[in-house]
Amino acid sequence: MDRPSKRRRLSPVEDDFTGPSSASDSEVNNLGALPQPASIDGDGETRPPHDIPTTSRIKAKQRTTVKPDEHPQPTPESIPSAIHSSLDQANPIFATLGVDPWLIASLSRLAIKQPTHIQSASIPEILAGCDCIGGSRTGSGKTVAFTVPILQQWARDPSGIFAVVLTPTRELALQIYEQIAAIGARQGVKVCLVTGGADMRNQALELSRRPHIVIATPGRLADHVENSGEDTIKGLHRVKHLVLDEADRLLATGKGSMLPHIETCLSALPPSAQRQTCLFTATVTPEIRALKSQPQPPNKPPLFMTEIDTDSLAIPPTLRQTYQLVNVVHKEKYLHILLLTPANLEKSTIIFCNRTSTATLLEYMLRLLDHRVTALHSALEHTLRISNLARFRARPARILVATDVAARGLDIPDVGLVINYDLPRKPDDYIHRVGRTARAGRKGTCISLVGQRDAELVKGIEGRVGREMEAYEEEKVSVEGRVVREALNVVGDAKREALLAIEEGRDVQGRRGRKMVKRSKT
Repeated sequence: MDRPSKRRRLSPVEDDFTGPSSASDSEVNNLGALPQPASIDGDGETRPPHDIPTTSRIKAKQRTTVKPDEHPQPTPESIPSAIHSSLDQANPIFATLGVDPWLIASLSRLAIKQPTHIQSASIPEILAGCDCIGGSRTGSGKTVAFTVPILQQWARDPSGIFAVVLTPTRELALQIYEQIAAIGARQGVKVCLVTGGADMRNQALELSRRPHIVIATPGRLADHVENSGEDTIKGLHRVKHLVLDEADRLLATGKGSMLPHIETCLSALPPSAQRQTCLFTATVTPEIRALKSQPQPPNKPPLFMTEIDTDSLAIPPTLRQTYQLVNVVHKEKYLHILLLTPANLEKSTIIFCNRTSTATLLEYMLRLLDHRVTALHSALEHTLRISNLARFRARPARILVATDVAARGLDIPDVGLVINYDLPRKPDDYIHRVGRTARAGRKGTCISLVGQRDAELVKGIEGRVGREMEAYEEEKVSVEGRVVREALNVVGDAKREALLAIEEGRDVQGRRGRKMVKRSKT
């Protein structure tokens, strides 16, 4: 037996639709009516459908017009004074420097719309074919100063390996790689990264494919020149631009000098008469100045050299330089308390040490004291160095314990505090360290832990930067008092536990990863 189909019950429709809940004619006209099917009467004649007004519970979106003057454009008065002073007011736009429109558009998308002094001085000279030595304080835009003219000349005459950029550290090489790739993305520039710790075979394959720009550390590129074969390095023989970034470190002599590796790299490049050479640094040393007196080939324009704010503004003007007198026996206790003061508790912080062993100990100890900490130094594997730096940039780790590997070139804008756990032996290294904070007009603080034997180092630093350090003070905070009350036992126990974990070969998370380390007899 078939089930009867359900019929929809229709309510009777009245010709005159009235009542307290009925909508007015204007509301009906605004909201509209649902179309109804025509009805058929008993005689078979079709009657026109009745217009039944309906109301909607969804309110109509109100359209508002924004007046142009409600969102005023930023004015020079609204820009921080430190940023405003670093910009070149004589050349307010890149077009006045002869930069192509596609590069101006690429820079604008990266929020780079006005050149700095070092960019205004260097870009036209490099475009004119001059060799260049550029000195400017940290955070002044030196990378853009050599990237823009190289990309502009490459776009007009693209060829194999057009430029080679040498840097002293892997992390700085990666940062320059990302910046050049971002600026040249619209033109499809191919950038190759050649640094230690990565697979040499993959790097050799990339070099053999003739990328447009090679970013490298001297040691790894020299290794390829010596061992990877002619097919791999053939493209280097036609390079038109060579850049030495952080040139003072690359050309330094003494222990750990990179000069032998640089000489090997130069042996694979064209002679200086057939390429442009650019040197950039924040600290122009006498060795670099001496290069200006070197004779130039007859077919090349004279060497261009510019130094901007390297003496008067060796450190950012918004940086607060301070020192904290400490007993070297209790140095770790002072560090723990300084990281926990109300003014520093939320700041992204870099702690600089002179030795990798010290950095390792501080990382283990601060982790046991519940600080969000990571490390960056040469004793770590390449993958760990990259991942740890990424964690610090993204802020899962608030504190980065590092050696001078992190002192040069790294652009991490939100670093609010730099602590010199160990004072650097060279004043120029101090300038590079504190340059990690107070970048691009932001405020920053540097605290140097000073022991009883560090007086001469402090005098040398103050003489180099032209400013005296002031004693660290914080309102309603007594650092010495908190060290005695809160840190002596707690930090001492954490240090002993950290030393035991390192001796047992455990990683920073407590997992056993290698054999036990024998203690050296003292």
